[in-house]
Amino acid sequence: MKKLVVLILSMALVLVLSGCGGTSTNAQKQGSSTETVKPIVLKYAFVSPASTFPAKQMAHWKEELEKRTNGQVKVDLFLGGALLNNQNMYDGVRDGVADIGLSATTYEPGRFPLLGISDLPSGYPNAAVASQVVYDLVKEYPPEAFKDYKVITAFATEPAYMMVKKPVSSLADLKGRKIRISGSLTPTLKELGADALGMPMPEVPEALQTGVIEGMVSSREVLQDMKLAETLKYYTDYPLAVTTFAAVMNKGVWDSLPSNVQKVIDELATEMPKWTGDYLDNHVNEALAWSKKEYGLQVTTLSQEEKDTWNKKLRSVQTSYVSGLKAKGLPAEQYEKRLYELIKQYSAKEAK
Repeated sequence: MKKLVVLILSMALVLVLSGCGGTSTNAQKQGSSTETVKPIVLKYAFVSPASTFPAKQMAHWKEELEKRTNGQVKVDLFLGGALLNNQNMYDGVRDGVADIGLSATTYEPGRFPLLGISDLPSGYPNAAVASQVVYDLVKEYPPEAFKDYKVITAFATEPAYMMVKKPVSSLADLKGRKIRISGSLTPTLKELGADALGMPMPEVPEALQTGVIEGMVSSREVLQDMKLAETLKYYTDYPLAVTTFAAVMNKGVWDSLPSNVQKVIDELATEMPKWTGDYLDNHVNEALAWSKKEYGLQVTTLSQEEKDTWNKKLRSVQTSYVSGLKAKGLPAEQYEKRLYELIKQYSAKEAK
């Protein structure tokens, strides 16, 4: 009898233990099957439409970040000023309206004095060189205005060219013409005798149609991207300034990201200047071919004597600007020296 009782108790104990084990396993399986990890969502803002080259850069960055993090991060793009505009882009990122913002530093010239040196006419051969140079300069001479942000990349346009309704082949042709240019570069055009007007790019088409401006200074892809070749039939073959773009992330957002995501963003930061520059240089060639075919775009060439005169005038602008920054205690001369070293370095590299 005792043996029977012991046997029954033993069997009961086994059943109880089996039941407990089975419940635990089922619970774990159930938990793992219902548990979902939500992606990190980043809001990325820019003022211009999707057709522009900075927006193409954003789309490529988004695609690469999402792919390299295996979907751990999702990026929502807000283009065309849908979230922030050129006047409040960086402040909006600081205040948390967007997690990331891209803007041209020339829209807020007082905040980026040293970058004003590298934006001036400096002998950049193309956007690939200009983009790599300005990225290195932003890293080596971090703007004070960005101390509370994470810079996720920087790049530049090709050297800008003057695109006009009527041809400009001399300073006499340019005198008094109302020409649009990015904010901090206004002294460049004024030195050449134009009536320089600072104006955000999205306002340009209407300003051309209404006669507020007679032309503009910009990289030439806008002839196709913004359909400006319909109005601007000529461009002068004389490279002028570049426009620097910098993309920044809210510092609190950056600090909250997992280390593996930060690593990918840092990798992309160094890749994007070259990618963007190459994309733009190729696109400029396409835009010029399109503009010539569709609207008969014509190129105006300066005589050597005229070119020498322009060179002399613009060199004086840069010398004056550098001297002014030096007087304020900024390392302007060192920055300028490094600028030309980097232009030489990347020009040689791109020529191979």
